[in-house]
Amino acid sequence: MSLPSECDVLVVGGGNAGFSAALSARENGARNVVLIDKCPEEWAGGNTYFTAGAFRTAHAGLADLLPLVNNVDAATSKIIDLEPYTPQDFTGDLLRVTAGRSDPQLGRTLVGDSNDAVKWLHKHGVRFQLSFNRQAYKVDGRYKFWGGMALKTQDGGKGLIEDHRRAARRAGVSTFFSTMAKQLVTGAEGTVTGVVVELTDSSSAKSTRTISAKAVILTAGGFEANPRMRAEYLGPGWDLALVRGTPYNTGDGLEFAMRDVGAKQAGHWSGCHSVAWDANAPANSGDRAISNEFTKSGYPLGVMVNTQGERFVDEGVDLRNYTYAKFGRAIMGQPDGQAFQIWDARGTPWLRDEEYRDSIVRKIRADTLEELAEKLAKEGGLHSPAKFLETMRDYNVAANAFQAENPNAQWDPAVRDGVSTQSSRGGLALPKSNWALPVDKGPFVAVKVACGVTFTFGGLAVNPQTAAVVAASNREVPGLFCAGEMLGGLFYGNYPGGSGLTSGTVFGRRAGRAAAQRAKASSGVRSNL
Repeated sequence: MSLPSECDVLVVGGGNAGFSAALSARENGARNVVLIDKCPEEWAGGNTYFTAGAFRTAHAGLADLLPLVNNVDAATSKIIDLEPYTPQDFTGDLLRVTAGRSDPQLGRTLVGDSNDAVKWLHKHGVRFQLSFNRQAYKVDGRYKFWGGMALKTQDGGKGLIEDHRRAARRAGVSTFFSTMAKQLVTGAEGTVTGVVVELTDSSSAKSTRTISAKAVILTAGGFEANPRMRAEYLGPGWDLALVRGTPYNTGDGLEFAMRDVGAKQAGHWSGCHSVAWDANAPANSGDRAISNEFTKSGYPLGVMVNTQGERFVDEGVDLRNYTYAKFGRAIMGQPDGQAFQIWDARGTPWLRDEEYRDSIVRKIRADTLEELAEKLAKEGGLHSPAKFLETMRDYNVAANAFQAENPNAQWDPAVRDGVSTQSSRGGLALPKSNWALPVDKGPFVAVKVACGVTFTFGGLAVNPQTAAVVAASNREVPGLFCAGEMLGGLFYGNYPGGSGLTSGTVFGRRAGRAAAQRAKASSGVRSNL
């Protein structure tokens, strides 16, 4: 099938937001919907492909979610503890982790649409599961879900993209790869009437075409795979961050939207989602086979030290869902931009296999802390073994003092258990606020981590109701919509885990609906290009 010269709705970008927008446009009456992506087909899915497939949604409890999932039988359902996650809970978490900076109108839309959004995806064939492996611990024979997030897609991001592409084919969406958007075409009164694209054929030859459209939806990702833009906006050293996902999210859509139609910038341009990432992972893109398994989120079960041998974050300040997206930045700020995660025999049994199995990660093992210090210096780049041992001794003294003073305190990884390093003896200047078991029982395991950048928080301003792009003049750009990572204003410094995919579907769905309505109402606007 050849690339058409015109369509009703043109979607630029093929991740979760793009496919949600395209499907919504078709569902709402757009006759000819075209989705383009600059990546070759073997890289289909954008950053979505590399996610764990988690969706954060408000819900009324287990009974609300069971009809959506395919991995819970009747017997299992009776041993699940899954409390309701109300809109108030979701809103509170969003505001708390963004320090109150999240745009309230965008937040209300995200939260208010979240439950219906996952049910809409399920209706269109997205396979959901309860996330037993990532969001529940089995305690006293019961699965205890924690952190306000229970849903994931089958086979993570890989499965989500597979389901999206299947749904798009059924709906009649035309998808084209190796097709890069280069310029927005505008007509009278700044109306967007199409896109100039560059095609790359099988012999790597390039050609330029113009696709006319009655509405254009931008879902082309942030600038996380662009070292220059990372250093420019995120700060010095960020060009050295490891890219967690697709190498094709290089900020092109953001730049041409601002250049061509004066799109207004919004959100936290010096902020990003960044995680503890395997230091030995590829530098400039994710691995499509290993995918999200390079994430190293087991730090609440142990301690994390930098290459100087010092702790630098409160590993237990909150549930992992509310810290993992900002601790990558904390690692980036350390000497060498690297750190070590460390556990003893108590912590290692709780590590998730998909992130820490031997075939995925290089582990440094030792029977004593002294031996571990020596190996970390020799094999991992630890600069001060003596400081490391001092840090570990101080931590263990504080953790043991808490336990002596609170003999009935129960360690529970599924809740904020209050098991800390602080006691009447004073504790540590940098506490571990929860899950602070001593790390003194061999054998010990250490894993070296770096900063893996996932997506950037700066983006374009939109109308929260329609996802229409707003210009610097504060007027909407006629015919232009935006969703996914390109939408700015939701996340600042951090985000509640799983809300990125939810945002992509919520605002992609709204953009598709509004674009379809515009296409149906439009009689065509002649281009000035």
